[in-house]
Amino acid sequence: MATAAFRSDIAHIGKSVVIKGELSGSEDLFFDGEVEGTIELTGNSLTVGPNGRIRANINAREVVIMGKVHGNIKASDRLELRQTGLLTGDVTTSRIVIQDGAFFKGAVEIQKVEKAEAKSAAATTPVPSPMSSAPGSSPTGAAIAAGYSAQPATK
Repeated sequence: MATAAFRSDIAHIGKSVVIKGELSGSEDLFFDGEVEGTIELTGNSLTVGPNGRIRANINAREVVIMGKVHGNIKASDRLELRQTGLLTGDVTTSRIVIQDGAFFKGAVEIQKVEKAEAKSAAATTPVPSPMSSAPGSSPTGAAIAAGYSAQPATK
């Protein structure tokens, strides 16, 4: 757990830092200080350390909470509330993890996100043509069986 605090590819804000206003960025952030306002890390992750105290609405790709957060969270990918975490506010995310011992008061809205694999599989799946039915069968019947509606030909 503590190893995330020492990764060099994450920006770090220590426990003595206090921010009032908007905090935004385009890189992952480990935050152990205090924020009052808003946090915008769209497309990146936010880790609230064990000393972190946040009174803000958060918008990030992934949020991990080990400290205290009061505010609404929109995590486009995932929210993880660790054992030492305290969260008061509403959550909108596609995946959520709440460890035993964590405190959460609020509502959860799970958003279903279409995966790229599902989109690419649908794009490569051949679509049956209404006219490609077996000999002797009705093209209209094949179209309806394939989930298409038959439209009369217009001249």
